[in-house]
Amino acid sequence: MTPLGLVRIGLASLLYILLGALLSVAYAADTKASTVMSHYILGSVYEKTGDIDKAIPEYEQALKQDPQNAQVHLSLGTAYLKKNNVPKAIDELNLASKLDPEAVEPHAILALLYFSQENTSAAGKEYETALAKAAQLEPSNINIYKSLGTVYLHNKNYPAAENTFKLVLGLTPKDAEALFYLANIYDETGRDALVEQTLKKSIEMDPGYAQSLNYLGYLYADQNRSLAEAEKLIKRALEIEPDNGAFVDSLGWVYFKQGKVKESLSELEAAKMMLEDPVIYDHLGDVYMKLKDAPKAQEYWRRSLQLDDSQDAVRKKLGIDMKKEGTPNK
Repeated sequence: MTPLGLVRIGLASLLYILLGALLSVAYAADTKASTVMSHYILGSVYEKTGDIDKAIPEYEQALKQDPQNAQVHLSLGTAYLKKNNVPKAIDELNLASKLDPEAVEPHAILALLYFSQENTSAAGKEYETALAKAAQLEPSNINIYKSLGTVYLHNKNYPAAENTFKLVLGLTPKDAEALFYLANIYDETGRDALVEQTLKKSIEMDPGYAQSLNYLGYLYADQNRSLAEAEKLIKRALEIEPDNGAFVDSLGWVYFKQGKVKESLSELEAAKMMLEDPVIYDHLGDVYMKLKDAPKAQEYWRRSLQLDDSQDAVRKKLGIDMKKEGTPNK
């Protein structure tokens, strides 16, 4: 099970808050610019921590002040994409590309969106434009490939995502982030041995890359092995990003696997306050069932299903007949 999906990939919110403070000083002489930047940074914080519903209004507020801001249109477009609102995502990305003719990312993401709609002609045109612009600006533009790869991954186009991140690694073999994403792809496609191997390589390339530290620790916990090492890895990740709710959930899950139920409950309750995610609620359900509090366990499993109704394992815990959705088994 991939730990909290791609939520765990986000950067620490503290970085964005600090950036906001610095930029506020830079823009202090321009009230309008300062307001735009404040909304944009707050939207980025919400998006990076997985709260897209709060990110979108902040980006929209920024655009009310500065409707010609290409970067904000791009961010709003990717936020809509994460909400599976493809028409609005396309509108915003097209605006971003028009307002900033030299931008690469809008064309790359539009290529994927058109491809998902089976509009191969438009997809090919956008992708060729993206690659041409990337070549003009920087022959080995890694960021464009990473952006495209993460969108492929988000949309579960695993072959395309894998090829894209392997291309990145061909250009920068020591890229810990690209290795992390590649491990995600291996996990999603059931290549377990490659997941561990790739995460270890990512950590070797960058021992401070928190996402890979957490991912490997969670992997060990989920497989109920190397639990002491799992705890060590996740605690290292938390030293780097102490306010990351996904990492706190991982630590709680390790404690549960170690039989430290009270410690597990404490961490998972803390994680729940930081981040609303179906995996956290599923874990809390398991802990309360271990504590013989079945009503509380079922409450959390139901909340988990409300956020993601595709979880067959959680349905089974609740005794829901998967052939007749919503009907409890007798």
